Formats: sequence, C-alpha cells, structure tokens
Amino acid sequence: MKIAVVLGTSKSDGNTRKLVEVFQASTDTTLFDLSDYAISFYDYEHMNRNDDFIHLINKLVEFDHLVFASPVYWYSMSAQLKVFFDRLSDLLTIEKELGRCLKGKSVSVISTGFNKACPSCFSEPFQLTADYLGLVYKGCTYVSVQSEDDLSKLKETTRQALEIVT
Repeated sequence: MKIAVVLGTSKSDGNTRKLVEVFQASTDTTLFDLSDYAISFYDYEHMNRNDDFIHLINKLVEFDHLVFASPVYWYSMSAQLKVFFDRLSDLLTIEKELGRCLKGKSVSVISTGFNKACPSCFSEPFQLTADYLGLVYKGCTYVSVQSEDDLSKLKETTRQALEIVT
C-alpha cells in the first residue's frame, strides 16, 4: 500500500512533525509538507490555477492512502490544511476528472494538541469531507503533548495510527 502524509502546520519542526517522523519510521510513506507548496486560498473565479495545488493533487492521486497530519488549533485543523481542504472544491468544478481519481482511496488523520483528549469536533471536517468525496475515512489518532515527557507517547500513538491504516 502506498501511503502519503500531508502535513499542515505552522511549525514544521513541532510536535506534529515529530509524530509524523515516528510514523514514517514505522512504515513506508512519502511526506508532503504543505509549507513547501504555494497554495492560494480558494476563489470562485479560479484565479489561482497556477499555484501548486493541482500539481500536488496530481502526486497524491498516485497513493492508496492519505494521512492528514495537523495539530489541533482552536478545535480545528491548521490553517495550512484548511486552505488545502478548501481547495478541494476545485476538484468538483474545474478539475472533475482529477477529483474522481481520489474516489475510493482511504484517509486518516494523525494529530497532536495540548488538550488531554482530542476535541470531538476536530475529526468531523475530515470525516464529512471524506464522505462527500467518496473517500473511506479510517479515523483519527491523537496524542496529547503537554510537556516534553509526553513525546514518549509518540511510538504508541504511531502503533494506533498504523492499525487504522492497515
């Protein structure tokens, strides 16, 4: 199974990135850090056709499973990942054939945050988007990081994330 990780965070070397690195050490994945791409906000006139979004989607459709990695920011995904998700609208309008290439692929989420438990509202946008686009939502794996000591939980969390993927 070919697995892609789409990382969206303001801090590319933060806790979510550390979780991704532990996940990558446990399975063969390809990382796509959204900070490496110029992706504009969604606009109804599609004036942003020349940014990196469609180029990135063309790469992602080659994978069987997509893992979205984001810290919890104010009970939601990061702004970087939200812009990416907003741009999925392009796959329903100007790039329908490309959008259809995603149908049937599986997706999951790995996340970090300060709260002891992942807010219930966090995973809903991922699940609803997957349902709408015909993707198979496998679930969300979360690790609470309140101190450096909590980083030791990353390996256990990675085991949980791998169970979701496979």
